[in-house]
Amino acid sequence: MKKILLILILFTFVNSGCSVYETFINLSRLKFKLGDVSNFSLSGVDLTNKKKIEDFTSLELLKISSNFASGKLPVSFILNVNAKNPNDGTGGYKRTSATIKSFPWRLFIDDKETISGNINSPVTVPGTGEAVVIPFSIGIDLIPFFKERGYDSILNLALNIGGYSGSASKLALFVQPTVTTSLGDITYPEEIKIVDFQYSY
Repeated sequence: MKKILLILILFTFVNSGCSVYETFINLSRLKFKLGDVSNFSLSGVDLTNKKKIEDFTSLELLKISSNFASGKLPVSFILNVNAKNPNDGTGGYKRTSATIKSFPWRLFIDDKETISGNINSPVTVPGTGEAVVIPFSIGIDLIPFFKERGYDSILNLALNIGGYSGSASKLALFVQPTVTTSLGDITYPEEIKIVDFQYSY
């Protein structure tokens, strides 16, 4: 992606001047990383304080297993994405804010593509170098995507994501942001992959 951005930068610089060049430079410096997962619910059962299958009550397991037997296993949760704009006025770059106008995403769970979506409204990322949290409300039925797995496997996957010790390590987002600038909207030329262990840009 950096090579493609560089080509666009050079092309635009030759044709439009330094201000456009700086805009593309600033755009290419936006960074994203998956944050935490919160409010995870499996078939209406809160997994927040669950570590293992033994932590479920009999009624909770009955509710989950009944849904599984009927061919449905709905989950809902909040996936937080950290967006960082390092254009804080240091390092020779002008301090600028960036507004993310569009953020079409595809969600991967345990390396399997599932659902897609977009943000509901623009998000401004100030040029302070601090991360802004963008919450994504996720609702998905796991069965269509993981029907080849057994009951225990899917339940453990849900615990790994939304349980007491859960994290976004089993998740990834592929996104293609559109950022509003003083020169108009600029869309990233290709998707970037957002994970939880490092910033993607």
